[in-house]
Amino acid sequence: MGVSQSRTVEISDAPPISGFRPSASYLFNSVAGVYRDAVLAVIMTGMGSDGVDGLRVVKQCGGTVIAQDQATSVVFGMPGAALQAKIVDDTVGLEQIAGKIQQFELRRANR
Repeated sequence: MGVSQSRTVEISDAPPISGFRPSASYLFNSVAGVYRDAVLAVIMTGMGSDGVDGLRVVKQCGGTVIAQDQATSVVFGMPGAALQAKIVDDTVGLEQIAGKIQQFELRRANR
């Protein structure tokens, strides 16, 4: 699943990316390609490193990345891989993620 250039959700039949389908990297990459620096990507609990390549694109486009912390993650694989890649702007507990999203939107709206 991703976002098309016409800003609609698209279901892709592309082959797996690093063994993952659906792929968080595919989703993040497509969102970054459309929304550029207006992207806030949140990587949460999950196994493996899916998402890291797409989050790298989000950062290259000027977007922001938040990762769920280890203490509140059931499986810290995906957020941990993003942290290891040094592409995370903020690491917060599960209960803080909604507030961080609200803060991001308020800052964006006040530009």
